[in-house]
Amino acid sequence: MNYYSDGSTPIDMHKLMIPELVAHRGYLNEYPENTWVALEAALRAGACWLEFDVQMCRDNCFVLAHDDNLLRTAGVDLSVLDSDSHRLSASVHEPQRFGERFAPTPVTTLADTLARLSAWPQARAMVEIKQESLTHRGLETVMQHLLPLLLAQRRQCTLISYNAQALAWLRQRATIPIGWVLRQYNERQRAQARALAPDYLICNACKLPEAATPWSGPWQWMLYDIVEPRQALAWAARGVALIETADIGAMLRHPQLAQRACAHAAL
Repeated sequence: MNYYSDGSTPIDMHKLMIPELVAHRGYLNEYPENTWVALEAALRAGACWLEFDVQMCRDNCFVLAHDDNLLRTAGVDLSVLDSDSHRLSASVHEPQRFGERFAPTPVTTLADTLARLSAWPQARAMVEIKQESLTHRGLETVMQHLLPLLLAQRRQCTLISYNAQALAWLRQRATIPIGWVLRQYNERQRAQARALAPDYLICNACKLPEAATPWSGPWQWMLYDIVEPRQALAWAARGVALIETADIGAMLRHPQLAQRACAHAAL
């Protein structure tokens, strides 16, 4: 039997080698991305963590969207950045992937998503602010409007971004966890990571050398997008705490990975 340093609580050493899974844009493989239907399906499948993208609209509201245009997800050439949130009435049911199976699916606001998430108290969310919004509206404007939403749900939220300056801005003003998404896995990025000291370092698994042991530091690692249980477990054995996956349901059916599932009791 193994114990914490105070000798009081047993540690399951085997479980430490099993990563937590993060639902990439919700249950991405089976539902329209960045929609409440995809997020709820991931929670019902047992996800403890969700990840979704947000863009800032012209009226300073945030909506769940990876792209700055609805062409891919709705089949409509409509700018998210130059539209008011209430005018984004196109159905984002991803007709190219799913036909009309999920029509209509409304664009989801961040405020509504966080309100719904509060009914799932065990759940945690990684909220990715997209670079297009930061560039279009300016970092200061975007972050000033985003901060109150995150503060209201700070117990469940982590802000992630490729933009280290946006993360540093937040850290100076709040104790909300931050996660930096690496563009490259190299020594320059490693030095920047040391300076920023985020709570999470996030990277595409394909960017790491095959036999790499991820850099140690004051962070936890999350790698994406992994849909093979063996690969997830292999990375966990090298110190990766979280695995982001597009196929949360299938991954949580694996007997080892299922040990880290959340049995949610929605309020």
